[in-house]
Amino acid sequence: MQNLTDIGENLVSGISNRYGVSREAVIHMMVAINNGGGSMAQFSCPELGGSGQWMRGGMTMVGDMFNNGLKTTVDNLCSELANILSNNQIFPVVPAGSPGSNQWWPANLGSPFSSGAQNNIRYAIFPNRLVVELNGQLSIYDTLDHNIGGISQQQGNSSTLNFTSQWGNIDVRNLPLISGPGQSQPEDNIPTSPMNEQAVDNTATPVNQATEASMPPVNSQAVNTQAMNSSSTTYSVTETLEIIDKLAKLRDNGALTDEEYNLKKADLLKRI
Repeated sequence: MQNLTDIGENLVSGISNRYGVSREAVIHMMVAINNGGGSMAQFSCPELGGSGQWMRGGMTMVGDMFNNGLKTTVDNLCSELANILSNNQIFPVVPAGSPGSNQWWPANLGSPFSSGAQNNIRYAIFPNRLVVELNGQLSIYDTLDHNIGGISQQQGNSSTLNFTSQWGNIDVRNLPLISGPGQSQPEDNIPTSPMNEQAVDNTATPVNQATEASMPPVNSQAVNTQAMNSSSTTYSVTETLEIIDKLAKLRDNGALTDEEYNLKKADLLKRI
């Protein structure tokens, strides 16, 4: 159970009495709101209709979808808890890089380019790494050649995450586990990528198709292998310019020589 400060304990007790719900239910909702940055929550609380969502100033959803009284209770409870969180130190200060901290991921990974929380699970996405916190335990995965574009969680109380990349929908349990307990492997352990084994075994990050500001380091070997195996492919002018730009970055980073860059550039221009 989440630890609280003395102020937090007093506030939770009062809210529990006024709303007629248990202390555990109030803390569950408070943690969900805290994980949602104080403006939203995804929760799974049997006392409050099971799985649901709340957003400040938006729609409130509960498992018992036609119970308007319950929706009102949840909305009022969440609004009050959000205000309390913004004006009081409810949770003890936890050092950055520790489970339970707002910066709960390992400090050596730097800042994630995306992070979030769903129900009892949190995630943070870094170049070539995905960190998942479940029940206070951290698991770190190698994202291989995936450029993660979004993460979803199965409905209900499931702690299984799926994410989307340029290769489609991927179950996090199919990623190589670097450290932590991880999650049990699915029965159908589908390969994580249609790329060849050489690309899968590489721990460097490939070219990211997201914005340049969030571009992770580029996997030159994966790019070269893909480009050389597609010598008969015809590209549009836009696609060709994008590839040349990425190759230029490889050259500037020392991954390609000037001769290799010029040869590949000439080959690409021939196939416009």
